[in-house]
Amino acid sequence: MLPTTSPHSNGALSPRDAARHTAGAKRYKYLRRLLHVRQMDFDFALWQMLYLFTSPQRVYRNFHYRKQTKDQWARDDPAFLVLLSIWLCVSTIGFGLVLDMGILETLKLLLWVVFVDCIGVGLLISTLMWLIVNKYLRKQPSRNFDVEWGYAFDVHLNAFYPLLVILHFLQLFFINHFVMINSSWFVGYFVGNTLWLIAIGYYLYITFLGYSALPFLKNTVVLLYPFALLGFLYVLSISLGWNFTKGLCSFYQHRVK
Repeated sequence: MLPTTSPHSNGALSPRDAARHTAGAKRYKYLRRLLHVRQMDFDFALWQMLYLFTSPQRVYRNFHYRKQTKDQWARDDPAFLVLLSIWLCVSTIGFGLVLDMGILETLKLLLWVVFVDCIGVGLLISTLMWLIVNKYLRKQPSRNFDVEWGYAFDVHLNAFYPLLVILHFLQLFFINHFVMINSSWFVGYFVGNTLWLIAIGYYLYITFLGYSALPFLKNTVVLLYPFALLGFLYVLSISLGWNFTKGLCSFYQHRVK
């Protein structure tokens, strides 16, 4: 339902409806649904995960529909976050198996990846993007036209999912078998670094789509500028023989010691 207004409010929300649309109320509703699995729409979350690879614009089109029907850009259903967490746990266990870690070491790695790499870094990136976009990219600085923090977090989750699948799942099949990504061979670090290029490129592109979908933002094309740095680092890494995947594996092994 669209938010209701009183007859003499000139389109403003009534105090009762305004209370329902505060950031605290939305956050409470979102967290409360984490405890009610039957209220989550996992089918729709799976649909979004599929289209983040094939047609991410369709995912953000749905955010427009949510704004029109529920007066918020951010998700009100934690199903996507739950499925992403499951993906993260399964892929991290796969990393533990590929790197010949024991049960305790794999558990330590899982805790690190979930609470530091995913949640901690995700909160940091979302907050930075929320501050930067609201300060520099809004057409009209006003509380009526600002990016919700929850939406910034959703954009990060959307962009993080393809990166997770490529680096934490697809890459597992290459580390110790087909191409030996964690070796010093040219083919190894070429394929490995190319996967990193694709994964981070996906992250940047989906992040750009997320903010360019908001009609009250301007100059969102600046979010594509990091592609130039990404391309430069990719060419430099191939020229110098840097192996990003080998560095990631060494970092993971060092963490659990």
